[in-house]
Parts: sequence; structure tokens; C-alpha cells
Amino acid sequence: MAIVNENLYKIDTGILQKDACIVIVQTEWNQLVVDKLLEGCIKILKQYGMTNYKVINVPGAFEIPFAIKNCWENYHHGFEKPKVFIALGCVLRGGTPHFDYVCKAITEGVLQLNLLLPVPTIFGVLTLDNQQQADERTGGAHGNKGEEAALSALKMITLNYPA
Repeated sequence: MAIVNENLYKIDTGILQKDACIVIVQTEWNQLVVDKLLEGCIKILKQYGMTNYKVINVPGAFEIPFAIKNCWENYHHGFEKPKVFIALGCVLRGGTPHFDYVCKAITEGVLQLNLLLPVPTIFGVLTLDNQQQADERTGGAHGNKGEEAALSALKMITLNYPA
């Protein structure tokens, strides 16, 4: 079980690049949950003075890796060079094996992006059994995982400095 504590909010790795381009790729599927993740993510970015972020919408979690790879390869067409990507989504278990396939694909997709791209991709995709677990991770007992994703992004940007 994840525990939220005050140490999570300490950025002490490297020099925070206030002008770093951050690209958030979020899903349209389970939008009410994802909206709360995005809200938490942006709250933390603003808290640390980060204003250079962009949000890209994709239909579902399966499409996140393609959108990130495409954005990286085409950043000169309307984007500046991103310093980090944040993947936000929510996959809720249903009555078919579809859940397992989507969760495996998004997990492996983000892993591949982290190995192939010179900038990090943060995994902010919830893979849950039910709506109660979603509520607990979007402002409930387990905090807001969107906030945690943003903090991870800031820490990874500074770790990757001056990339």
C-alpha cells in the first residue's frame, strides 16, 4: 500500500528547470478519474513554478505510447523539445481479459519509451479493480497519483539535467 508523506513534496535533486517543456498525455477513457489526476498534476507543476506544459488527449491508455513517441519525433512541429512526458490514464477491471491486455501494453509501452527516448516518461496510469480504488487514488486515502506523477517528473528532469 502506498503511503502519502511530507517527504514526497521535497524536490532535492539537481537544479529545477523552470522553463522545461512538460508534455502530459492523458486518456479520454474514464475521463472523470483522469480529470482528477490532471488537476493534481497541474497543481504540483504550478506549485513549483512550472508553466511550460502542454496536454495531449488520446482515446485510451493503449494509445499513450504512440502519442508520446510521435510528439518526441515531431516536437519541431508546434512543440518545443520536451524534457519529460507524463502519461495519465485509468484502466478499470471489467468482466473480460481486455483489462489485462491493456495494462500490459501500457506498462510495456512506457518502459520502452524510457529505454528509447533520451527523456523520461512518467507512469501515471491507474490500473484498478473498481471505482473505489480510483477515488482513493485521486484525492482520497492514497492521495492524488497525478500529484505524485508531477513530482516524479520534476525529479527526473533535474536528474537528467542538462539534457
